[in-house]
Amino acid sequence: MTALTSTLLARLTSARAASAPGPTGLEQEVISLFEQLRNPLLRYLFSLRVPVADAEEIVQEAFLLLFRHLRAGKSRENLQGWLFGVAHNLALRNYERLRRAVADPEVYLQQPDADPNPVERFEMLEMQQNLLAVVEALPAQDQRCLALRAEGLRYRDIARVLGISLGSVANSLSRSLTRLSRRTGQQEVR
Repeated sequence: MTALTSTLLARLTSARAASAPGPTGLEQEVISLFEQLRNPLLRYLFSLRVPVADAEEIVQEAFLLLFRHLRAGKSRENLQGWLFGVAHNLALRNYERLRRAVADPEVYLQQPDADPNPVERFEMLEMQQNLLAVVEALPAQDQRCLALRAEGLRYRDIARVLGISLGSVANSLSRSLTRLSRRTGQQEVR
């Protein structure tokens, strides 16, 4: 069990009456989902330019809300989409809180550090410059659609998370992929 999983388990345990000595079946289910979906959720939050520490906290909060949601006997349909939607909304709230509290917008532009070797770093930067230029030129909604699709969400789930129509998702992704494929000189991929 990782340190982050242990932290989540401690938060889950404190969210319920600590009458049982070990984790309940529901807690085990949420921990299993946490281990499966933590990294995709973090990647999505990073694509929204949420700072690393805030992203970690948002993921923890999303899973705590999932635990409460399931404990209340609410729907278990498409928990992945539900978690992405909750994380998205928490990120928006976090952004608004920081926007009011921090006068410097550059705080939101910080990206997580990577430690590739110099050759790998050069190659990655060259490739990323081309792709990021295209992605950053996309409208915000297109960027969000693309990020959620990259995390494996279905069009219907993306529409639900962002509160837009299914047709808008399809059009957005089509436009984005066309622009990316033109920039890289490759065939369009769906």
